[in-house]
Amino acid sequence: MEASELLKRVRKIEIKTRGLSRQIFAGQYHSAFKGRGMAFSEVREYQYGDDIRNIDWNVTARFNQPFVKVFEEERELTVMLLIDVSGSRMFGTTNMLKKNLVTEISAVLAFSAIQNNDKIGVLMFSDKVEKFIPPKKGRTHILHIIRELINFTPTSQGTDLSEALRYLTNAIKKRCTAFVLSDFMDFKANTVEPNFLNALTIAGNKHDVVGVRVYDPREVELPPIGLVKMKDAESGQYSWVDTSSSMVRNAYAKWWRDTEGSLKQTFSRCKVDSVAIATNEDYVKPLIKLFKQRA
Repeated sequence: MEASELLKRVRKIEIKTRGLSRQIFAGQYHSAFKGRGMAFSEVREYQYGDDIRNIDWNVTARFNQPFVKVFEEERELTVMLLIDVSGSRMFGTTNMLKKNLVTEISAVLAFSAIQNNDKIGVLMFSDKVEKFIPPKKGRTHILHIIRELINFTPTSQGTDLSEALRYLTNAIKKRCTAFVLSDFMDFKANTVEPNFLNALTIAGNKHDVVGVRVYDPREVELPPIGLVKMKDAESGQYSWVDTSSSMVRNAYAKWWRDTEGSLKQTFSRCKVDSVAIATNEDYVKPLIKLFKQRA
């Protein structure tokens, strides 16, 4: 992509997502993603209803009247975006590609994070870790992230969520909030059992992990349009599919429902909050719903 065109796209995404993060998500984000704990702020005179466990006995003895310690939440967080850059991200049949939807959601989360004085970092993955951008603060850093999301070309087309989650667990030592933005199409052969269950369990025990599943409505069901030659975006293999067959369409629809149920069960088992967002819908409402559920 030409530099001028890239700058235009970055600016367009910044204007849209920065406005959303300020007008809509700022308060919701703050409530949904808590700080690391409570830090001492000051002492003040005891008031009726104060917890006696917070009395500062040294100050109380000095002034001969009760004083209590006041604590405030430590707001600064580290937020990591784990972004799936495998071949399937280039699919989209309606408003936008999955890649473009992931880019916008990532930008909204990033701008919401810096407005709350949080650091933001990125880990791009396919079937390996493609790129790691260490957590930092500031608008310049976010614009760098957006440029990478728009223009980055992975070296591989496959998907391995386990590899990305293991990297997160090892690379980020302190507890962070990690958004995994992916279609989560990573199952054991001929099953709907996720390959990443163990890795997600370990990562979820150490970090606050949130799954953001991005999908296209055409992935939910096949239209009856006859014999179609289809390509697997990750393996590169072609196959002919007779979409005029109700048996084929019903089998595919059942497979999708089974994968959906399996993923929901996996997220629940690992105590990971999640949200599913389609490429043909406004992502604002699902994100706000997620934030409110967490708050």
